[in-house]
Amino acid sequence: MNPDLRRERAAASFNPELLTHILDGSPANTRRRREIENLLLNDPDFQHEDLNFLTRGQRYEVAVRKSACMVKKMREFDIADPKEIMWFKRKLLVNVDPMNLNYTMFIPTLLNQGTTAQQEKWLHSATGAQIIGTYAQTEMGHGTHLRGLETTATYDPKTQEFILNSPTVTSIKWWPGGLGKTSNHAIVLAQLITKGKSHGLHAFIVPIREIGTHKPLPGITVGDIGPKFGYDEMDNGYLKMDNYRIPRENMLMKYAQVKPDGTYVKPVSNKLTYGTMVFVRSFLVGEAAQALSKACTIAIRYSAVRHQSEITPGEPEPQILDFQTQQYKLLPLLANAYAFQFVGTYIKDTYHRINEGIGQGDLSELPELHALTAGLKAFTTWTTNAGIEACRMACGGHGYSHCSGLPRIYVTFTPTCTFEGENTVMMLQTARFLMKSYDQVHSGKLVCGMVSYLNDLPSQRIQPQQVAVWPTVVDINSPDSLVEAYKLRAARLVEIAAKNLQTEVLHRKSKEVAWNLTSVDLVQASEAHCHYVVVKLFSEKLHTIQDESIQAVLRNLCLLYSLYGISQKAGDFLQGGIMTESHITQVNQRVKELLTVIRPDAVALVDAFDFQDVALGSVLGRYDGNVYENLFEWAKKSPLNKTEVHESYYKYLKPLQSKL
Repeated sequence: MNPDLRRERAAASFNPELLTHILDGSPANTRRRREIENLLLNDPDFQHEDLNFLTRGQRYEVAVRKSACMVKKMREFDIADPKEIMWFKRKLLVNVDPMNLNYTMFIPTLLNQGTTAQQEKWLHSATGAQIIGTYAQTEMGHGTHLRGLETTATYDPKTQEFILNSPTVTSIKWWPGGLGKTSNHAIVLAQLITKGKSHGLHAFIVPIREIGTHKPLPGITVGDIGPKFGYDEMDNGYLKMDNYRIPRENMLMKYAQVKPDGTYVKPVSNKLTYGTMVFVRSFLVGEAAQALSKACTIAIRYSAVRHQSEITPGEPEPQILDFQTQQYKLLPLLANAYAFQFVGTYIKDTYHRINEGIGQGDLSELPELHALTAGLKAFTTWTTNAGIEACRMACGGHGYSHCSGLPRIYVTFTPTCTFEGENTVMMLQTARFLMKSYDQVHSGKLVCGMVSYLNDLPSQRIQPQQVAVWPTVVDINSPDSLVEAYKLRAARLVEIAAKNLQTEVLHRKSKEVAWNLTSVDLVQASEAHCHYVVVKLFSEKLHTIQDESIQAVLRNLCLLYSLYGISQKAGDFLQGGIMTESHITQVNQRVKELLTVIRPDAVALVDAFDFQDVALGSVLGRYDGNVYENLFEWAKKSPLNKTEVHESYYKYLKPLQSKL
């Protein structure tokens, strides 16, 4: 063990194991998660050459081998619970999984939108990987704008079949993971046409490759879209369909139905057909927490091991984590990671709770679920994307090397800012819900849930001729008081966006044009709403913590998260009269004080995330801190070092030098 890390851990003010139990949900969950991990950590089937030294084709092959092995091991160890499957995949498969969409989108869509008969037909085969499914929604010409998707599914009552077509180049399905070479089925989102009328997007189970030979079926053109910014192990693909017929029973019909004669039976709510996207967006919030937690673990451990420069001339080089600037880079991100851990758990639980209600016919909370998952997906993935890069740069030159693990985390995570909805569009979806809620309040109705703060708008409380005044009593050492400040900021920005939208509507004939001309304000309102939700959930989590030492360290992280956010958005709090200039000065000073308070616990706080080295995939973030000797060993494995003299020397350099 590196002596610096040994000292850091010995000086911690709390027991990281207790905090790990909180993050996992219980000591029993921690035990079970570790049991699953330890079953496989030393399994030779999961060993492979460092992916950084392989070609894309080799990396894909390794990923498929490990995916197949994963299915076998899940059967062998009886791992069937969705939560346990995610522990298995998230902690151990540091590479991208070509079969991932089978478990995260294909099967959940079948469960949420398929009838009992459809589930009986396909579910067992999908869980056992006889069917390997993907989710084909995005097209070359359209992604987030679902109404613009062009793929058609036209019902033929004579044969009781749907005829699927990709009528244009832009209608070719593009990007689905696992589509290129791995999957043999896809859930295809297509515009349903029956009796000459279009009924919008619906989901269809489409066989795309022959079972046994894996060759594309007649009428199907399918393949890999080529190298990307990252995700080298994933065969993101394209799919073109030409008059391709599937049985009527292949339309998922739990909500919407097409009768044998072509009669269309519409669902109770059109939003029900988008259940998979809501599920994935809620899932991505948790993935953001995991990715940022990994990046913070690497950067903070390395910052405790790395010594450089001088604080006091003539003194030994300090750990770079002792520099205030390094703390200012990393510790607010650590606070972010913890905030997102708790938000991820909340949104996952909320999704399952509301989804159960939907199954019993209660759709009352569905609009807010859509808005919350869309906004939080955007808010957390934007923050995490920038945070991973900040962690990489905080590791100096070594952070640029793939050995740090940070480039891989970044390129693997960054697509989340665009898939399942581009983030700006996601924020605008949240804004639509906020504007509707604002209008409800102004029509005399009360709203509930996370937008209930709109019931207390100053403009709602004042009498005619009075001026709206925001409270300015803020205790910067009270998480609950800071929640109130964020609430007021959100309420103010929602009201500003709503009034600006109303003004534009009065000046324009088109509401759509008015919406576009107010969209910057609308995104800012949604961002403020999501920021408030995160602060609120973090603060509420503190009230559930029994252990005093854990409560104290999490309280400091909550304060740092909240105050750092205020310092970065000071203008919003000042312009609204929510805080004064004196408040902001105090906030900035308190942030620096919290850096000093949290610094001794930094290593223990990342240890509590409980990432084993194989899952972290980083030389810089090793638990034992033995960075430099392992950095040298890693470099020696480069294929360029297999020979003392590379063949290019004899081909190009030696002839060049002999002419001198």
